[in-house]
Order: sequence, then structure tokens, then C-alpha cells
Amino acid sequence: MFRKSLPSLFILYIFPLVAMSQQLEKLDRGLVAIKKSDQEVFISWRSFQEDAADLGFNIYRSSGGKTVKLNSTPITSKTWFIDATFQAKQNNTWFVKSVLNSKEKNEAGEFTISANSEVNPYFSIPLQTPKGYSPNDASVGDLDGDGAYEIVLHQTGRGHDNSHTGLTDPPIFQAYKMDGTLLWEINLGKNIREGAHYTQFLVYDFDGDGKAEIVCKTADGTTDGAGNVIGDASKDWRSLDENAKTYGKILDGPEYLTVFEGTTGKALATTDYIPARGNIGGWGGKGGNGGNDRTGNRVDRFTAAVAYLDGKHPSFVMCRGYYGRSVLAAFDFNNGKIKSRWVFDTENGRNPYSGQGNHGLSVADVDDDGKDEIIFGAMTVDDDGTGLYTTGFRHGDALHVSDLDPENPGLEVFGVHEIEDHTTGPGVTLRKAIDGSVLFTSAPNSDVGRGVAANIDTTRIGAQIWWLGDKNLYDIKGNKIGNAPKEVNFLIWWDGDATRELLDGTHITKYGKGVIFEAEGTRSNNWTKKTPTLSGDILGDWREELILPSIDNQELRVYSTTIPTDIKLPTLMQDRQYRLSIAWQNVGYNQPPHPSFYLGTGFKKYWKKY
Repeated sequence: MFRKSLPSLFILYIFPLVAMSQQLEKLDRGLVAIKKSDQEVFISWRSFQEDAADLGFNIYRSSGGKTVKLNSTPITSKTWFIDATFQAKQNNTWFVKSVLNSKEKNEAGEFTISANSEVNPYFSIPLQTPKGYSPNDASVGDLDGDGAYEIVLHQTGRGHDNSHTGLTDPPIFQAYKMDGTLLWEINLGKNIREGAHYTQFLVYDFDGDGKAEIVCKTADGTTDGAGNVIGDASKDWRSLDENAKTYGKILDGPEYLTVFEGTTGKALATTDYIPARGNIGGWGGKGGNGGNDRTGNRVDRFTAAVAYLDGKHPSFVMCRGYYGRSVLAAFDFNNGKIKSRWVFDTENGRNPYSGQGNHGLSVADVDDDGKDEIIFGAMTVDDDGTGLYTTGFRHGDALHVSDLDPENPGLEVFGVHEIEDHTTGPGVTLRKAIDGSVLFTSAPNSDVGRGVAANIDTTRIGAQIWWLGDKNLYDIKGNKIGNAPKEVNFLIWWDGDATRELLDGTHITKYGKGVIFEAEGTRSNNWTKKTPTLSGDILGDWREELILPSIDNQELRVYSTTIPTDIKLPTLMQDRQYRLSIAWQNVGYNQPPHPSFYLGTGFKKYWKKY
């Protein structure tokens, strides 16, 4: 193993409150109301880490020209309420006021349920889906600076994997408010190929003006939300020879990186994409599905992330390649300009960092210095763009980073690896995030496609781990403790306890109890991956919402739990690692978000407000 020299550090079990100088989102209370029946509505709202310990809330309902307070005394021990007195035949709007020292304060964020609406466990965002397209991955950001999230949706038409030939439809992005108002549409054009590994997009407020931008790779013919064309619209860089192994791929022509305005979709700045293609036959490697090709497979494998590389301001990191050569390029966006921050290049197979990449990545402050690192599969890149360490375990398909073992100081990294092509090594690994020290390995010399780490057992502290090819469930120390769940996919905090539920396709399963929720009339995305459009704590209390497209592709359905809980936590979106997980969730093989602290059975023993 190759490691960068590390200082001696003591890492808290739970990372401390972030410095006030860090650029953070200013969110409203995110109130959401879901009809349980025509007699009951479940209402929940955000708590913030800066809230006073004795801050209370009053819940109000406006309907029929009258506004009434629903609770007799301020609510202090929870951030949810059940309204059993509303009239279903009227329009009803709920809002919240905070109370401190008997003084009320108006809080932004309200929610309306229309008269005579159906009883559904979701609210609908109507879409204007282009003909021949379907809604796929999404992200959220406050595009207009009003404290509420909007949704940026990737609409996909005909697509192909990198390993396949064939023409695709241009990728399209649309931005929607939660009520279905279409803000803008960006068409990336024919010179950006559609597929899971091509277009990775980031939605975040990069310049600190309180409004999120969108960043992605662009090309000649990309049309922004204001109708402006980037580059030369007359150029067609696709390979059009149907008999060629590169048919439909785009291996010539300029490559750009563009920052778009969140409110309008207008291109604000465009620069050359880093890294460039270079030698298209120079991106392969040895083992772990490394190999090589000159057909545009490995050269066009992209990932991306947001990271606080200086501890205060967000940067965007664009990544290319992971089977062999991997290049990570960090950028800042200030004063309307894109500026390169650093470039990390593994170069070739002789470099110990070569071939360690992943179909996804994670971002976390692994050494507790206030600055983020990029956990890129089997290696970690430091905040300054130098290699922190590489394990040599090679490429993999799934990655989970969090405080998986609260008894072990700091964060852990759980991953699975493709061990094939005459190579050897573990197919499953658990390591310390700070220096790559190995804590557990399994599945020797096996190609393991998926694996999960999370606390799903209500009787045990710490994460449990499981993976394809092994019927056993393991504790975080590597001991067999029972049968593994059949779901090896996504995760969600849904019911009232601190353990996480299993999200797979359109259903949610409680370990040991079976399916507890089914999102009827919807579908999941990304073929066998069965991932949601988005899942995360985007509204209401600390638990996570589930966003899925309807079967007819004409709406997004936002599911929010209606299960009471005794746990009161600040919104997970105020934990930097978790918030950045939402930003990269759409990247590559989508993975669930994780916070920087342990949240599971017995978490209160280790709890410190993040």
C-alpha cells in the first residue's frame, strides 16, 4: 500500500459543528404535508443545528379564509404533527412559526393540499417530458435563492453504454419548482452521448450568491436555457460509420465544461474540459476489468463531485477514467469565471494510483482538517490534489463512506471490487478512511458486483455489511450474524427508528420484517440498478424522501414518510458530507447518501451535533 505521510490526529466519533465561515445553504423550514386519509394529514418540517435547545413551533392551517393554530402549546420535542381537524373539501395550507421566549417568528416554507384531492402517500410534480424521453436521475438545489429546493432533472432518450455502438439522443436537463413550474431546459446536443457513464451533472451554489448553479460537460451545439448555442452548432463529431467499432461515439472535436445559471439555465462560463481525451487507447489498465481499447469505452468514463477543498468554499471536481488512468480536475467558480484549482493524474499502470477508480465516488473530510478529500474507489485524493493513499485493491462498483463503526475513531470506507482478468485480491474490503488501513476483507479473488454497509439491525450498534455472492450478513467487525437481505442496492431512513431501511426499486423493506412500503404506479431507473430519481432528506424532518417517476413518465412523485418518530434531529442536509452525497448521487452507478456521523441503533451514545 502506498500512503502519503499523515499527521498525528485525534478524530472525534462525530465530527464537530462546522465553522461558521463555511459557505452553507440558507434553507426554509421545508414543511411538507401528506394526506394519510380524508381525516388526517401528516405534517413535518426541518430542524436546524443552530436552533436553540428550547425552540418550539406552532402549526397553523389556513383554509376557507380562516387561519387557525392547531397545537395548544409549542412543540419542542419533535418536528412533526398530525392534523385531524382539517376539511378535505377545502383548499388547506399549512405553515409553521417558531417560538422562543414566548415570541413567535414567521418561518418561510408552506404546503398546500387542494380541495377534494386524492389520498396519496406522495405529492406530484407534473413534468413536460419531451417526446421519446423519460425522467432519469435528478438533483436538488436552491436555484432562485428563496430557501426552497428546486429539482434539476436529467431527461433521457435513446442511450447506450460506453461498451456499445449506436447513435443516441441528446441528453436534456430540465429545472422544476416543486409545484411543477418548468424554469428552463438545456439540450446538450448531438455531440454529447447519452448513457450512464457520460453526463455527470452537479447542482450547487458554487459562487456563494445564494443561488445554485449547474455544472456539466458540454460540446459544440449545446443549447442553454436561454437558447444560446455553445461552440459551433454546425459541427457533428459523431462516428457515423455503421460498420465501425466506434459507431455513434464521439471521439473527436472540442470538449467543454460549462457553468449554467440556476434561475434561467443560461450559460455563465465555458472553458476547455479537463482532462482532455488525449490518447484514447491510454485509459486502460491491468486486471479488475482493466484491459484497454481504442473504441471509446474506457476514455469516456466520467464521474464528478462537489468538495470544500479549502474548507470554506465549494469546488467542483470532474473525473475521467477509472479502469486504468484516472484524472481528477478541480475547479472554482468565482466572479463569473471558471478557474482550474488542481489536476491529479494517475498517468499509467506504473503509478500505484492507476486502476483504483470506481463507478462512483464519495467526498468526506477523512483526516478531520476541515477540508474534503475525494474517496475514489480504492484510493483517496487529498484536498490539495495529491494522493493521500492507495490500497491497490483496484476498481469496483459500489462504495459506502461514513462512521460505520462508532467504536472505531473516524470514518470507514466499505467497497466491493472486480477481481478478474488473472489478478488476485479481496472482492470486499473495509478500511479506515484516514489512511487506508485494512479492517476487514472477504471474497478472495472474486468479482463482487454490489455491496452495502448500513445499520439495518435494530438490536446491534454499528453498520452491518453484505454483498452479492455471500448469503451471510456480517457485523462491522467481520463476524457472521445472520442471513443477508436479498436487497443489495439503496438505503433510506423511513420509519421512526434510527436504523436504515432497504430501498430497492419501488419498495422499502425493513430488515427482518419485510416490505413496509410500496410506491405503486412508479418505476425505478437505470435498469438492473433499480435506483430512484433521487432519495434524500430534501423536505420535512430528518428522514429521507423518495422521488420516483410515474410509469407514464409524466410526473415525479415525491414520497415522504407519515410514520411518527421519537427522534428529533437537524436536517441531514446541514451535514456537509451528507449534502455533498446528494450532489454526487446521480454520478455513475448511483449510491445512497451517508452522513459524516454514525446514525443507527444506539447513536445517542455517540451523538454530537454536527
